[in-house]
Amino acid sequence: MTKGFDFLHGSWNVVNRRLLDPLTGSDKWDEFPAVSTCRPFFGGNIDEVSFPTKGSAGLTLRTWDVEREHWAIYWISSRDGVLQAPVFGNFASDSEGEFYGWDEFEGRRVKVSYLWTVHSPDSATWRQGFSVDDGETWEINWVMELSR
Repeated sequence: MTKGFDFLHGSWNVVNRRLLDPLTGSDKWDEFPAVSTCRPFFGGNIDEVSFPTKGSAGLTLRTWDVEREHWAIYWISSRDGVLQAPVFGNFASDSEGEFYGWDEFEGRRVKVSYLWTVHSPDSATWRQGFSVDDGETWEINWVMELSR
């Protein structure tokens, strides 16, 4: 059974757009490249991403919970070595996935969203958003455009 992330296996070129000052009303974005490689791991997958112009890297671990039939997605950055709280969710279709969880950003409790859109076998978009009002409104603060 395809659980949604099979499309991600392999290598990707990534264009990142990251909001410089999330949750401040800022509209200033930083754009930078990355290279990502994803492989299957224990029924889920693991991907490593390198941000060469930033001098940092990250790792995403996606695990499939067989009982609950949903994904748990974990992120860790080489910048601080802190494993972020997971987000949970699924793909509602072959091309759209929604994942939500709770975390802290600069001392504030925030609801976090990861939204995946698969455009083709060679193109996908990931968006991260924060909400400070339990999901009533969202601020997208990081967009990754993936291509082969």
